[in-house]
Amino acid sequence: MLFNKMKIALVHDWLTGMRGGEKVLEVFCELFPDAHLYTLLHNKGSVSDTIENMDIRTSFIQHLPLVERKYRYFLPVFPTAIERFDFRGYDVVLSSSHCVAKGVITGSDTLHVCYCFTPMRYIWDMYDQYFTGERSEGITRLAASLVRNYLRKWDVESSRRVNKFIAISKYVAERIRNHYCAEPDIIFPPVDCSYFKPSSSSESFYLMVSPLVPNKHVDIGINAFNKLGLPLKIIGSGQEEGWLRRIANRNIELMGWQSDEIVRDHYAACKALIFPGIDDFGIVPLEAQASGKPVIAYGGGGALETIIPIDNDRLKKKSENGQSENATGIFFYEQTPESLAQAVLHFEDIKDSFNKQEIRKNAEFFDRAIFKDSIKSYIEQEYKKFR
Repeated sequence: MLFNKMKIALVHDWLTGMRGGEKVLEVFCELFPDAHLYTLLHNKGSVSDTIENMDIRTSFIQHLPLVERKYRYFLPVFPTAIERFDFRGYDVVLSSSHCVAKGVITGSDTLHVCYCFTPMRYIWDMYDQYFTGERSEGITRLAASLVRNYLRKWDVESSRRVNKFIAISKYVAERIRNHYCAEPDIIFPPVDCSYFKPSSSSESFYLMVSPLVPNKHVDIGINAFNKLGLPLKIIGSGQEEGWLRRIANRNIELMGWQSDEIVRDHYAACKALIFPGIDDFGIVPLEAQASGKPVIAYGGGGALETIIPIDNDRLKKKSENGQSENATGIFFYEQTPESLAQAVLHFEDIKDSFNKQEIRKNAEFFDRAIFKDSIKSYIEQEYKKFR
């Protein structure tokens, strides 16, 4: 096999927890177990054994004070740190990037493929969500404004070092075209369908699984369910946890971080998943669908590519048509608590229209085995072209 003759390096922004990006990286590590893994910093024990067992090489960021919790404060020096890695002698560099990983410097004899989760959202379209408003400290806002133009310039210039971009969705592909003037290919991220199983019954609660950070709009879910009075469970942790706990009524339970097993059990037990943010792709809605559960999502971003909605006509004709054959969720189109609350009330009326097995089939289109085969074939083909 061609891979056996290639010296490969993997690059990932940072290793501080198992989120969607790390689940992609885990597949890369399975495909290339002998590769060296480069990252800005590594909080030991924070990622899966598959990743922890790699030959992990960190930058000088690893040794800065308070970096384990405050690493985002060092964003202005991330470009310098990522550029200091030496990739001489590698045949292929495969970066998985949402921040600076795609900015590594390689030689002309090395193929650099970037699996791009998104152009750096902090400095482009989500800058205001991260660095303005009452939830952002004044010193943070000032520092961000001072380095924003520098980071934008670096982000664009360093994108030219990439030989091939792979976008995680059509939504991200368009952003890569707009910011980097590059034409990406698209390979959807994986969901491990074998890990999730539909349940024969459901409990009365709705579920959110999300980092508690500004761009996820968990507050929209909380405010909607404050009005509805229906039970909502939220699994996740993050910088907004304290504020979100203060605004949540008693019908809402913030559970904090939970193990994969508990998350899986809650997917299987919930009525439906609530997804009010705009994700670049969104693994969580597919994990819920792999568990046979419908998703009530804001109709934007990657959700448009992974959820098949029941349209208004079907809502009106539910009593005539019975179960829908393909629908896996409901969209709401104004990112407000009121719009989400209305969608939940619609769901309460038509929840029996959803078929667990049909929902599961949609998730299987994005299965982990399909992703692994696609990435393997892509790297082999592009390396042959490159040579």
